[in-house]
Amino acid sequence: MMVRGTLKWRQAIALLGLLGGPTLFLGVFFLGPLVIMLIYSWLEPGLYGGVVWNFYHLNYGRIFGWANTRYEQFDPAYLRIFARSIWLALCTVGLSLAICYPAAFWISRQPEWRKNLFIFLITLPFFVSLIVRLFAWVLLLRPTGFINQALMGLGIVDQPLEMIFTGFAVVLGMVYIFIPFMFLPVYASVEKLDMAMVEASFDLGAGRWQTFRRVILPMTLPGVIGGSIIVFIPSLGNFIVPSLLGGAKVMMIGNLIEQQFLSARNWPFGAALSMVVMATVLVLLLVYVRQMTREDRAVAAAPEPTGDMR
Repeated sequence: MMVRGTLKWRQAIALLGLLGGPTLFLGVFFLGPLVIMLIYSWLEPGLYGGVVWNFYHLNYGRIFGWANTRYEQFDPAYLRIFARSIWLALCTVGLSLAICYPAAFWISRQPEWRKNLFIFLITLPFFVSLIVRLFAWVLLLRPTGFINQALMGLGIVDQPLEMIFTGFAVVLGMVYIFIPFMFLPVYASVEKLDMAMVEASFDLGAGRWQTFRRVILPMTLPGVIGGSIIVFIPSLGNFIVPSLLGGAKVMMIGNLIEQQFLSARNWPFGAALSMVVMATVLVLLLVYVRQMTREDRAVAAAPEPTGDMR
């Protein structure tokens, strides 16, 4: 018994040594700032920036509607900005998925050397600075840019199209940036697809749409959901792409938070906006984890096939 007890203590100490460093790092540099932001979101903003250590619920009231005092007023513009951010993030997810889903199927059917080449090409933009890539889109989309000049040269349009500083430009930029984040999880699910089940579906008389809906989509759904969440979260809080491609015409929640911290110096209100974004992301992650847990339990509870399988 003493030997077993000593062995358990050694295992516990070894586990603590392995997990202690990462746990301490996450606690200090991830959870710590979140706790500070949460506290600041309930404090009163200082007259010249910073905070006053008084409980102040009107930071959230400015967002959700219960602020009606001399200095703080509810403004529905904040909810409109948040709704616009969700809409643009959903558009980014939808377009990224529409591009990556068929591309993943096509690449998965290629020879091995071509698969590796295409995956490398998809991840190639990571080797170039994000700012450089976005400024390239600015040069392409501006009124005197290549796209407008080409359209006018071909006689398709008579005057330059307003593409830059629009929601279209913001979504285009975010799709361009986040396509690798969507493609890799989707491709991983497509690679695991059991083609024997697809062939069996056709043999049993199912059409292409039925096979896709009942066989292919359920088997690739984890990658689709995972990629969608990975793309949606950074799209919702992104502020670099709207700043460069949206300008002052397309305000997203990330730009509003940036302004509150850097320009308006209203740290408590910026912290409250950040907490709203974090709460939205947390809800999505909880829904995803719960869905995956249900599917795992359903697979584990499924009866094993019995009898002669010949």
